[in-house]
Amino acid sequence: MRLFRFATRYGLVEHARNRFAMLLVAVFLPVWVIMTGWAVAKEPVQFRLHSTRHVLTADSDKITQITGALNGVTLIIGFMMFAATFSNGAFDRRLSMAGFPRVPLGLAKVACLVIASVAVCSYATAVICCFWSPRQPVLLAAALFGTAMTYGALGVALGTLLRREVEGMFAIVMISVVDLGLQNPLASGADSGMVRWLPSYGAMQAATAAGFSTAVPAVDFAVQLVWFTAGTLISLLAFHRRTRSALTAAARIGWQAGAGPVPFGKAANR
Repeated sequence: MRLFRFATRYGLVEHARNRFAMLLVAVFLPVWVIMTGWAVAKEPVQFRLHSTRHVLTADSDKITQITGALNGVTLIIGFMMFAATFSNGAFDRRLSMAGFPRVPLGLAKVACLVIASVAVCSYATAVICCFWSPRQPVLLAAALFGTAMTYGALGVALGTLLRREVEGMFAIVMISVVDLGLQNPLASGADSGMVRWLPSYGAMQAATAAGFSTAVPAVDFAVQLVWFTAGTLISLLAFHRRTRSALTAAARIGWQAGAGPVPFGKAANR
């Protein structure tokens, strides 16, 4: 637990030092939500919730604000986790070579993702509530949290697997734009069966249900949980592979020095 707290504290400090991410949270998120609401005429539209089969009626500008909030939190959390993972890759490998256990190191990344997602999604929900009152604001925040966690896990995976920073940034932007653009109830393809395979499908359904109904779409939250679990497994496997290669290199150095392999957890004493 001591090592876990140490790694978590270090990760949160790194996130706080990312001034660009803090600027995105403070300025980009409310501006984006406001602009998405202003850009669409306030006309009532009907759309169907796939999980409950209910047909809801809501103002188009409010629907677009929910889509904008989902898009904003996915970009911000995805960027934050990608940047932290990409920039700290060499440091993580050095920690592993020095004997720092990988389990608390990996769990610390999950803890940082949870804390960052809670903060950003609570802020996004508060911004929406400044303009209109969702029927279930807590459920709306939970839907935002679900998609933020999914894209945060995706950011960790991309930060571990990709070699250049621009590749990860481009991938996060394009995935988020395609994902949420096709799911907007105002889009012509929103009722297509294809959108059910997109990463934020469960969150989009849950968010619209929270905004304009009293239904609790448990199935949609379960779908989003599956996406988050898959993304987390991929990111942890990628992190395990990267740090294992560092341990292999440390063991090779130990053999070459004539001292035999470096035992895991003992390299820091050498």
